[in-house]
Amino acid sequence: MTWRPRAPGAGESGTDSAKKKAQAGQCILLSQDEARFPLVPTLRTTLGVKGHRPQVGTWDNKDIVYSFAAMNVVTGQLTTRLLESPKDAKKKTGKSKTARLQHPFVEHLRDIARTYPATLGKPVIIVIDNAPWHRSQALSQVLAEHPHLQLYRLPSYSPQLNLIERLWKILRRRATHNRLFETMAELRAALRASFSYYHKMRHKILSLIERPKKEATLCAA
Repeated sequence: MTWRPRAPGAGESGTDSAKKKAQAGQCILLSQDEARFPLVPTLRTTLGVKGHRPQVGTWDNKDIVYSFAAMNVVTGQLTTRLLESPKDAKKKTGKSKTARLQHPFVEHLRDIARTYPATLGKPVIIVIDNAPWHRSQALSQVLAEHPHLQLYRLPSYSPQLNLIERLWKILRRRATHNRLFETMAELRAALRASFSYYHKMRHKILSLIERPKKEATLCAA
């Protein structure tokens, strides 16, 4: 099911309206997105011993780990799923990127349905972008199986409206900046450890939501 908000008041977006309802306990509001993480390091400024320049190794590798994540905008709880994508995934599977990501996205929605079951008695509104893998017959089926899940599709080219976009920057800083991974298993372990950290330190997630974007990036690290 696709959620369509009532016409918002002056200066208020559809997501703002949903957030107010979530804060009032009328619904559960999740911000959902995907991000890709390569094995090669993302280089950033770092501290080092005086007189010694920090060095980070690299290598020619195109393997990627995709992260699916949904962030509860009221509690800061994260629901996550990881997917390994080797460089020759299309050749091995015969499927395009869109086709390969459709199934894990549907399974991610099932994860959300288990985390927030219909027995809670509240609709679960999931804010998503218009990625092509967010549309499929399997998606329609899982929404029919779990009618309390409602999708709110953002306008095209508007990532600034999806709050979880703020998470990826601090996650990269903690998990992958200036780090070289030899295997996708190592990268998955680093991502899981960072997700576990933020799951326990939910106030850092909430600081991303409540503060303006630039300030939140500084405060949540």
